[in-house]
Amino acid sequence: HQQQSMILVPRDAPGVNILRPLAVFGEEHDHAEIIFENVRIPASNMLLGEGKGFEIAQGRLGPGRIHHCMRSIGQAELALAAIVDRVHRRKAFGKILAEKDTIRTAIAEARISLTKVRQLCYLAAVMADEHGFKAAKSYIGMIKVAAPRAAIAIIDEAIQIHGAHGVSQDSGLSALYAHVRSMSIGDGPDVVHLMLIAKEELAKGGGAIGRAVSGTNANVEKYGKFSHVEGGALYVNGTQKASKL
Repeated sequence: HQQQSMILVPRDAPGVNILRPLAVFGEEHDHAEIIFENVRIPASNMLLGEGKGFEIAQGRLGPGRIHHCMRSIGQAELALAAIVDRVHRRKAFGKILAEKDTIRTAIAEARISLTKVRQLCYLAAVMADEHGFKAAKSYIGMIKVAAPRAAIAIIDEAIQIHGAHGVSQDSGLSALYAHVRSMSIGDGPDVVHLMLIAKEELAKGGGAIGRAVSGTNANVEKYGKFSHVEGGALYVNGTQKASKL
């Protein structure tokens, strides 16, 4: 964690070659493909000090992830607002869409989902404020997975309700989808956060409550019909399993 450093490199420094802007879903943004060829800059351009790059990055990632989730929730609200507007204006088979049960169900599900992730986002922020970002990392991981997932589902439903109009240049839904979809990758893909959450849960080990609910079939050992499986040791002895987490 002390092998990286952050350095400010002027755009016009000799040896800096900006090849092209990089696009997300075909839209160019503020990222670029750059070649650094023998670029020399003053040592004073180093941020915070040598070996502090990881510390700087992690200092931004905690609040940055929560901020991304807040934005994802806001964009999902925009998609839900678009649904409500559309169904009040659009008719199908002689009735406005707002009168159809399937549409009302979709709207209700979207509001339930948004309310849940908003509360989880608030919880992650409170945990970070009161206990620090290291202690809050599992909560941040949870919302980093949950918020974009919920937003993507709501935006996708909005596109579906809008039909072909929803993917046309006359609607802002396709831009919302492109941005929120990338949030499941940026600042750590979902699988990284899922592994962190699972690791913390597994580290709690077994317990009397879990054992009581899970239960044990005594006949497995009594009659030995599975003695050929796993060398006759289907279960690990004791309530705790020593594992490399």
